[in-house]
Amino acid sequence: MQKDSHCTIRREMKVILSRKGFDSENGKLPSVVMPDGAVVSFPIPAHGESVWYSDLQYKGLRYNDLLSDLHDGRANGTCHFDPDLDVARHVKRPKKWVPGFGQCSTSLSYLLDTVGVKPGDLFLFFGWFHFVERVDGKFRYVRKHVDYFHCHDMHLLWGYLQVGEILCDHQEKAKRLPWHPHAADYRASDPHDYIFVARKSLSFAPSLPGAGLLPYSPRRVLTLEGMSKAYWKYNKVYDPEHIIGSRKNSARGEGIYYSGIWQELGLQESKSTEAWAKRMILA
Repeated sequence: MQKDSHCTIRREMKVILSRKGFDSENGKLPSVVMPDGAVVSFPIPAHGESVWYSDLQYKGLRYNDLLSDLHDGRANGTCHFDPDLDVARHVKRPKKWVPGFGQCSTSLSYLLDTVGVKPGDLFLFFGWFHFVERVDGKFRYVRKHVDYFHCHDMHLLWGYLQVGEILCDHQEKAKRLPWHPHAADYRASDPHDYIFVARKSLSFAPSLPGAGLLPYSPRRVLTLEGMSKAYWKYNKVYDPEHIIGSRKNSARGEGIYYSGIWQELGLQESKSTEAWAKRMILA
């Protein structure tokens, strides 16, 4: 690991909301909540990557088969599988696998220079989701249900990663995580391409791994009931006054709406922010 000012340990924990998976421009379909409440976040399509949708699974169900049921034409393509949080999602387990999340260019600059991400900080991943059901042997999106979020699109917290190391050097990335898309050979010439490697266990819950997937729970739904998916329930921890950087709440009336397809939102350090993040994982 390259030693630089971005790779030092700090005691405080910052929380970063990170949007990952299919969106209205990349994939154009919701990722899915399975009937048992497990989440399947579809990694965005990416031509020329080494991971195919057929290389990923949930309990033996290949992602390409699930996408085919949902009538998605990208089922037989390659994808950018990042963040990589659960080795069980690989059909063939990579040797010496560890969970990691990569970032580059202006998004990396925001994380390092504006937010100041260091080991010990916590990423909470969210995305666009919709419940599915199995009918006549095929999966389809649920359209009718007594529970609102079982039949409507939503932004949902689906995974987490607490940073253990920040790999800055390409050779180190390729040696440590050769399967990860941000360790690919074509990225070797880019000095602004890092991988955040997870701690072995959570600092605040040592019995849990440092990264993992979160099952569906109403408390992890960000979307305000009755509104479009990107219109969130109000919470002061991600109110514009409590985020790092400049972002405007465009909501009319109750709730919070941050326009555009952005990737990360750093939250100001506070006891309430840290307590909220822990609840999202532990409660």
